[in-house]
Amino acid sequence: MKIGRVVKTVVSTIHNPLFEDRRLLLCDYLGTDGKPTGDYTIAVDNVDAGAGEVVLILDEGNSARQMLGKEPDGAVRAVVAGIVDELVVEGAVVVRDGDVLE
Repeated sequence: MKIGRVVKTVVSTIHNPLFEDRRLLLCDYLGTDGKPTGDYTIAVDNVDAGAGEVVLILDEGNSARQMLGKEPDGAVRAVVAGIVDELVVEGAVVVRDGDVLE
């Protein structure tokens, strides 16, 4: 699992039926300091996350597919599994309510 921030919704005119009624989100990965690492992913929204929210991303194909409860061989690699209220690293609060603390 990884921590990320939702940047925006991805729109596609043609997609796999597995994504029917589900949004795809562009998410920047965050480091343990709460700052972007420069890496990103496109994840299936499973928790109704919105732009700017800090989220927990399950970035492993098989586990991601299991979370969606659909086709075992579906074309899914990453799923937004939760919205992060607070991130504490080594006793220090790094993220609270979506804001990175200095």
